[in-house]
Amino acid sequence: MVEPAKVAPLRKSRPCPECGRPSIRESYPFCSERCRSVDLSRWLGGRYAIPVADDESKAEYDD
Repeated sequence: MVEPAKVAPLRKSRPCPECGRPSIRESYPFCSERCRSVDLSRWLGGRYAIPVADDESKAEYDD
């Protein structure tokens, strides 16, 4: 029987942004396809949004 090679992960495991369990390589940064789909559904449903300024002249800049 051949032992599997020890391969270093490409990315360090981190907590899933949805449920807090450790992330897995196939669904990074999520722990499963379910959590990945839940997050995508929230983006597509408009629950997450990136704020924009209505008037560019009133926008605050960090210059």
